[in-house]
Amino acid sequence: MMKKILGLGFALAATFHAAAGAVPAVPPVSPWMPDLGDGTYKNPIIFADYSDPDVTRVGDDFYLVSSSFTCVPGLPILHSKDLVNWSIIGHALSKQVPENIFNSVQSGKGVWAPSIRFHKGKFYIFYPDPDYGIYMVTATDPAGEWSVPILVKGGRGFEDPCPLWDDDGKVWLVHAWVGSRSGGKNNTLTLVQLSEDATKVIGPDNDFIKGADFKLTTAEGPKFYKMNGYYYVFAPVGGVGGGTQAVFRSKKVEGPYDVKIVLAQGGTNINGPHQGGLVDTPDGKQWWFIHFQDMAASTQKGNEGRVTHLEPVVWSDDGWPVMGNDSGHTGAGEPVLTFKKPEVGKTYPATAPQTSDEFDSPKLGLQWQWLANPRPEWFSLTDNPGHMRLIGNYPEDSLVRQPNLLLQKIPAPSFSATTKLEVSGITLPPVGAHAGLIIYGMPCAWIGLVRTIDGWRVSQTVSRAGTGANAVDATTESAGADVKSGSIYLAFSMAADSRVQFSYSLDGKAYTALGEPVAIAAIRGSWIGAKFGLFAVDVRRPNVETVSLLPIKVDFDWIHVAPAAP
Repeated sequence: MMKKILGLGFALAATFHAAAGAVPAVPPVSPWMPDLGDGTYKNPIIFADYSDPDVTRVGDDFYLVSSSFTCVPGLPILHSKDLVNWSIIGHALSKQVPENIFNSVQSGKGVWAPSIRFHKGKFYIFYPDPDYGIYMVTATDPAGEWSVPILVKGGRGFEDPCPLWDDDGKVWLVHAWVGSRSGGKNNTLTLVQLSEDATKVIGPDNDFIKGADFKLTTAEGPKFYKMNGYYYVFAPVGGVGGGTQAVFRSKKVEGPYDVKIVLAQGGTNINGPHQGGLVDTPDGKQWWFIHFQDMAASTQKGNEGRVTHLEPVVWSDDGWPVMGNDSGHTGAGEPVLTFKKPEVGKTYPATAPQTSDEFDSPKLGLQWQWLANPRPEWFSLTDNPGHMRLIGNYPEDSLVRQPNLLLQKIPAPSFSATTKLEVSGITLPPVGAHAGLIIYGMPCAWIGLVRTIDGWRVSQTVSRAGTGANAVDATTESAGADVKSGSIYLAFSMAADSRVQFSYSLDGKAYTALGEPVAIAAIRGSWIGAKFGLFAVDVRRPNVETVSLLPIKVDFDWIHVAPAAP
């Protein structure tokens, strides 16, 4: 199906272009803004896949870290002044280790749930790779350079580590277990003592909290705190999709511990609610809990992955936290949909994690990630200043496994994206080269330019392949049209039901819908939500006849992300 949409009434054109090729002076508004502008906020505070979040406060600044799995740069660091309005300030991992492993796509592997803490002038992030062990990185500036990862506890099956610096100078680490890597051990939280510099284990494993002892299942995601003489371990139980948030408490670090359920789905549509971090306001008068919700488990589409919520926390007279709305006074609250913003003494501008990019900086925007450790020959922001130049390379068997896709997180339940691209150079690339705008999910779908024997073709391509051994080359065109040049505007609009409509324009004014809408979900087994972004690949295989040919080079002028049409 091809349908001409004329004029600026089409949301993609209306938002982005007042004239052909024109770029607005003011970037498009974010498609999801949690700050309601009247002193309240709505959940999720981040409608994007910042899964397994942890948070810490230093002075009047809040910092959030999340898992990143196979995506690089890894361990994204977000910053906020009020716990509602967040922006990306950096990443703690420029490359994943072992480098030789993560130079290729490792779906579902890599960086799992991290924790972030500040101790004696230094930030610490502990993160697990369930195939290699628990790592630690440090920095004095969370937006700056982080240290190379140190393997604190090597081995398979560890997940969700969190440190605690005790009053007596001892350093403790709690972690959970991945059943698939640990020989079936799970539903157990383990305590170990670390060296004073927190770089290595100096004591034996102590399985100090066993979910079965409390008739609980799937105890995981622990966060460790000490307050008012009590040790608290915040840990979700019952699984990602339909569990609850538990808190274990003891006067002694090694226990025995008591337990209470402090947050449950209740009558809301916020399933899980799953692991997160506890933090207070600068004056110490308010407490808040940040956690995630797995959208795949709640909606059966779940292309956004795991989104981030903020819950108020109050303390009972006997020292237990109660999260969210506890209208029934049971001690276990349920998630709030809207609430009064944290009282931090000031009002800060409404913002959201970065999405749109003009490609005016010589450095890669913080919203972007690759699917493996990047190589310099994949891209350039300086060859043609003001543009992102992607340089096509020989692909894997499927785009699902292609490492040099330039991707970012889906930022809202519905949104639109538009880009302008031009194939650079005088010499036409060889037949089979293609580049464009991609949705990386199930299925994997894109709209882009394809070099044919006769010239250029704009194509919508959908791969309904599975992952791993079932993945196939995503080159089956579902709709297309011949075009006269290698310069084009590409766009898509994602509706709230996860259906994506692709379109293109030759002048930036009139857009033609290409193909039928495609329903997108997250890739099963990858532990990340669907993503979108830009790509340039060469479908020729590296053999004697083709290896010496020049790769395709594509310049993207900008990408604009905005709300979808109502």
